[in-house]
This record gives sequence, structure tokens and C-alpha cells, in this order.
Amino acid sequence: MTAVRLALAQVDTTLGDIAGNAALVRAWVQRAAAAGRDLVAFPEMTLTGYPVEDLALRTSFIEASRAAVDDLARDLADDGLGDVTVVVGYLDRDVSVAPGTSLVGRPAGAVQNCAAVITGGRVAARYAKRHLPNYGVFDEFRIFTPGANGLRIELPHGHVELVICEDLWVEAVVAELAERSTRPDLLLVINASPYERDKDDVRYELCASRAARLGTTVAYVNLVGGQDELVFDGGSLVVAADGSLLARAPQFVEDLLVVDVPTATTAGRATPVSAAIAEVLDPVAEVWHALVLGLRDYAHKNGFTTAVLGLSGGIDSAVTAALACDALGADHVLAVSMPSRYSSEHSVTDAEDLAKRTGCDYRLVAIQPMVDVFVSALDLSGLAEENVQARVRGVILMGISNSEGHLVLAPGNKSELATGYSTIYGDAVGGFAPIKDVAKTLVWELARWRNAAAERRAETPPIPQSTIDKAPSAELRAGQVDSDSLPDYDVLDAVVDGYVTGDRGRADLLAAGFDAVVVDEVVRLVDRAEWKRRQYPPGTKITKKAFGRDRRLPITNRWVEPTADIVAP
Repeated sequence: MTAVRLALAQVDTTLGDIAGNAALVRAWVQRAAAAGRDLVAFPEMTLTGYPVEDLALRTSFIEASRAAVDDLARDLADDGLGDVTVVVGYLDRDVSVAPGTSLVGRPAGAVQNCAAVITGGRVAARYAKRHLPNYGVFDEFRIFTPGANGLRIELPHGHVELVICEDLWVEAVVAELAERSTRPDLLLVINASPYERDKDDVRYELCASRAARLGTTVAYVNLVGGQDELVFDGGSLVVAADGSLLARAPQFVEDLLVVDVPTATTAGRATPVSAAIAEVLDPVAEVWHALVLGLRDYAHKNGFTTAVLGLSGGIDSAVTAALACDALGADHVLAVSMPSRYSSEHSVTDAEDLAKRTGCDYRLVAIQPMVDVFVSALDLSGLAEENVQARVRGVILMGISNSEGHLVLAPGNKSELATGYSTIYGDAVGGFAPIKDVAKTLVWELARWRNAAAERRAETPPIPQSTIDKAPSAELRAGQVDSDSLPDYDVLDAVVDGYVTGDRGRADLLAAGFDAVVVDEVVRLVDRAEWKRRQYPPGTKITKKAFGRDRRLPITNRWVEPTADIVAP
């Protein structure tokens, strides 16, 4: 028995950098060639980056992608790699439809999410994604026109069937393959599947079930890297027909996964490769790595090498600072302590301690003189005075950013965003919010995990234990703690998860055992804070439903959850 030597190139692309992404493909094909490959596969939309959103509607962008795939084929041949078969995702259009033409029920121009099969210095075949997702962060059905036909790649050592991402999830595609008289030796799936918690298990189970249904090996290559609020985790894998795992790439890093896929032909390989099976990260480590990669790529792909944040001594800013140090390097992070008259002594000492532990740059700017000017000039008191403190801090951070070129990081978490527990134009200012989709209870878990990881490596834990242990407080008035305004975070996070992530109404939440008073208060807070969330910086998505692309609700909205059960007629 022989094998198709398959190389899955799990790469980190930059959206819109078509030339740079093509150069990336050439470099990774060179690496794969050294491994004696038969087929090298790249993720979905590799040449353009993903998701392209409304760039797909620009004729100039479409034509640049189409030209780039032809140029890539010639360049690979010039590199001496014309004998390599390469599958690469790109943006194309149905050439049978004139550019700009609007067909009933289809986007103008018949733009398609495609894969090109390159060999011998030319594009030998193309495949258009047949099933377009239209849920969560995906709106491909609005942008793309679906393909209609499958594609089988004939290699000297076997037959490979090609599909793109969502096609694998659709039963009709698998049923069509199962009904064929000749099954493929390999089902190759190219993907740009964003990360969310616990998704890795779902992908493996899907691949295993499809492999069993077809009696063939399934290879799943996934994109890695950050793109705005999305982060792609890689984790490419190959599953045998019996459901066993043949190979798996690590998560959150670029990787070339090489594996020999057995086929039914007769000639044999003299030296089979030993495929790698990377360990899956534990659930909290997985989130930490997702947040680090999301922050790093957002900064670097947008031209930032350094970041600045306010360091209050609290858990949110501490975790944000530790993430920034891991993502950008401690010497590229500036932490600014900005105490007011209500700041406790330990807030300043904990901030100083974290800076020493991580090695990041640290400054102290006392804000009370600036606050006093605003308060006296405008005769402010109460909530208005509290908000001035936060807004002065925001002005300081933005001033430093404008002067020195740092990316400002907002430290707000998902629990705060849900309830509107933040000051607009104050602690909400920034260019990126690393823990925007992280519930408060998970923030504490991340802090404990990161400290424990440091101890395992005989390093100094970055987050002071006193920061983890103390009661959270905005410290905008004397004796203030979060529990003055919000339910206990264990309860709050559970209700927010049900209402926001699960789209469960009041009656469902009460049936789940939550207290009616708590539910009504949390629902009220969530509903009235939509306008604030619209103005919050982007941040890495880690859950099934994050605020932003996932959850699109109107700001002007008089719908309220019924306080009594609605009986259907």
C-alpha cells in the first residue's frame, strides 16, 4: 500500500495583503517540498485573508485576487516547485456572470469563496464553496454566490476530494460523496474556522463522523492568527476512516503538519513520515493563548509595536497587562498608575508590584489636581464627579498614545460590558479591549492559571496575589465595591451567559432557577447598555456569542422581557 504525502500549512495571513500572503504561500511550499510532499494544502481564503467582509464587493479587490492566484502558479514554477500540487484559498467570481450584474437572490458580481488547485505552473482547477454560513459572525450568504459542483483531484498516489469549511458540516455534501461508486482516498477540507471555547472537540467529532460515513481519511487544515475580533486557532488535524487521530497541529501557532495518508494503489513509500500529534491545551490555557494571539496580531497588523494601559491595581487591568506583556514583550508595554483621592494605598503598591514582576515600563500620574479643576469649574458631584475621574484617566492615556504612538488597551470585561458598568469616554477608551469577551469569573481563573504557569517554569508570577484576593472596586468614591451595584459575579455571569449567549428570555431564566429580582435587574442593565457597547473598542472573541458581530440588537428599542409568562394561543 502507498500513501499520499500530505502537508497541511497552518499559516497566519494578513487580510488585504495579497502580495504578502502569496509570498507566505511560496515560503511554506518550499518547506513542504523538503518533506517530499505530494499535496500541500493552505486554509480558506489564504491569499486574501479572512473574513474579507465587504472588500469582496470591490471589483479591484476581486481582480487583484484572481490575478494573484495565476501569478502564484507561475512563481511556484519559477521557484522549481512546478511539480508540487498546491491547494490554496482565494477570492474569485463566477466568470459566466458579468461583473456588477445583480441576479435575483444573489449578491452583485457573483463573487465566490474559492480554492485553486495549482500544479505545473498553472491553475489546473478551481472549486467554489457550496454552502455559505449565515449565522453568528458569518454573513457569507450576503456576500458570496455558492458553487454548484464538487472537485476531485487526481494524484499519482490517490484521489482527493476537496471541500471548503461549511461544506463539511452539511449532510447533503457528505451524502453525495457516499453515493458515488468510487470513494475518495482523502477528503481534504480547507478552513478559516474562528476560535471559541470547546470548539476543538466539536471539529474532531465532526471529522471522525464524516470519515466513518465515507470510509475515508479526512484532513482538516485551519487558519491561525487574529483578525479584528476573531482569532483562528489552527489545530489542523487528520482523522482515519476508523475515527482514530493520525495527526494534529498545535494551537495558536503556525505549523506544517505532514502525514502519509494510506490509499488503495500499489506502489509503496520507502520512508514513511512519523506524523505529529500535538496535545490539546487545557480550557483556561486555551483562552489565554487565544487572547495573547488576538492582541499580538491586532497590534502588529495595524502597525503598533507598543501598548499603554491604565494599571489600577485591580484584577482586570492586571490580567490585561500580563496579556500585553506576553503578546508584545514587557519592554513594549507601558503601565500608568493614575490614583485619585479615593484610590487605596494597595492600589498603587499592587500596580508597582505588577510592573516589577513583569518588567514593563511604569509611570505614576496623580489625577486629583486635574479632577479638581473640572469639578470646581462645573460644580460637579455624585456620579458626575465619579465619571470625571475615569474620563481624566482616559484623556491621559490617549494623550500618551498620541504623543508616543502606543496602542491604548481598555481593560473592561464581558460582565461590565453586559451591565454597562463602565464610564464611556473614560475606562472605555482605547484601540483594543483584550478581555472584552471574558466574564469576570474567568478573569480570575486566567490570573490564577498564568501565575501557576509561571511557577511551573520557575518564573516570577506576574500578578500579585493581593490583586487576586481583594474585592473588586472602581474606587471612584469612598468605600466603593462592585457588589454595591451588581449581583455577585458568580450569579451575574451565569445570568448574562443565559440571556446573552443563550438568548434565553425571562421565563426561561426563572425556570432555570435564577432569582426573579436578580434576573429582572440584570436584564434591565443589559438592555439599556447597548449604546455603550456600540462605542466600545474591538476585542478578541472567545465565546459562542460575543458583543459585536455576534449580537446585533437595536439601540432604540422598547421591547422589554415580559414579567409574566406568555401563554401561546
